Amino acid sequence: MRIAFAVAVSIALAALVWAPAATAEEPKAPAGFTALFNGKDLTGWHGMGNQDPRVIWAMKEDERAKKFSDSLADIQKHWTVQNGELVNDGGGLYLTTDKDYADIELLVDYKTVPLADSGVYVRGTPQIQIWDYTKEGGKWDIGAGKGSGGLWNNSAGAPGKDPLVLADKPFGQWNSLRILQVGARTSVWLNDKLVVDHAIMENYWDRKQPLFAKGPIQLQTHGGEIRWRNIFVREIPADEANQILAKKADDGFTPIFNGKDFDGWAGPVDNYQVADGTIMCKPGKGGTIYTKQEYGDFMARLEIKLPPGGNNGLAIRYPGQGDTAYAGMCELQVLDNDASQYAKLDPRQYHGSAYGMVAAARGYQRPVGQWNFQEVTVKGSKIKVELNGTVILDADLSQVKELMANSPHPGKELTKGYFGFAGHSDPVEFRNICIKPLQ
Repeated sequence: MRIAFAVAVSIALAALVWAPAATAEEPKAPAGFTALFNGKDLTGWHGMGNQDPRVIWAMKEDERAKKFSDSLADIQKHWTVQNGELVNDGGGLYLTTDKDYADIELLVDYKTVPLADSGVYVRGTPQIQIWDYTKEGGKWDIGAGKGSGGLWNNSAGAPGKDPLVLADKPFGQWNSLRILQVGARTSVWLNDKLVVDHAIMENYWDRKQPLFAKGPIQLQTHGGEIRWRNIFVREIPADEANQILAKKADDGFTPIFNGKDFDGWAGPVDNYQVADGTIMCKPGKGGTIYTKQEYGDFMARLEIKLPPGGNNGLAIRYPGQGDTAYAGMCELQVLDNDASQYAKLDPRQYHGSAYGMVAAARGYQRPVGQWNFQEVTVKGSKIKVELNGTVILDADLSQVKELMANSPHPGKELTKGYFGFAGHSDPVEFRNICIKPLQ
């Protein structure tokens, strides 16, 4: 949303909410957090229903402005501020932040009534569930008896769909949610109890695609009164997000780079340099360097920093000679997707793609100059890439029939080989490089 109509909508919404909020004290945000609700009016919010946010993003500015303006009458009917609490009567549009958010820590207090059904959307996507957990609520058949806090719109049986424990407080008491959203990875604490542990939130709007890289926060309401207070958000910087992802990754990983030299590595190592705990391809140099140890099925995790226009690749099951994109199982592309010189590439050439075979989802890289956290899982002919907490590639290379430029990939059937970096003259950096064998 552009500033012009965002401000206009916020001012209009503020005018719609009436006393006794005027005397309410503004909530005090914890250190590092920002208050999304000021305790007095709806500045910073607009109304939206259960709407695919891609429809909103595709609108022209004036169309969005009109849609948001048209929501105000409904907001006025169903939302009020009472004694510093945000109150919905159980109907109407959902309150939606004017701003879109990526990686966040979100704190929310809520209090609800029997039969109510609600939730918190992140990135414009449903949802962290809030509902009547009692048998009298009539929804035990769809999981209500397990409590609130789960990712209810995940597929049946998927991690996170059902909360790990029942943590709801009795009606009439305030509940506290803490939501940690890093990439598509969601962790939820309800009343200080962990109910969702680093689970992937599915894209409700298109389950074939990952969760959006960013989007608005929404307070969903229907079925009964719900009150909200102490709504605070903290945007998580890249380095902290990477630490969270590394900490939650499975144990059993072993460093394969000591941060000092090329001990344990082979190939044209003179074309690379080690500095400050990183491996970097020297400008104007290249070639594939690789571990002296071979791997069959494995997981690898590492951090990657791209310079403007940077181009490199991860060598997967490399045989020790030849072009890893064809002679190895594959080359997982490492590329500055936003560089102008790469604007017209084949989709199978962008970051995270199995080069020339399967395209990765785009839009999940951090800005050039920031470190990206990447995890790769190789099992048999299947390969999965998770970038900054979002799965961008999940493919079975044995099923690939259409190849870029019809170029053969004889190495894609390899069952073991070396792990390495396929430099292409650019100073791409790698650090914290670890591998976990899976067999």
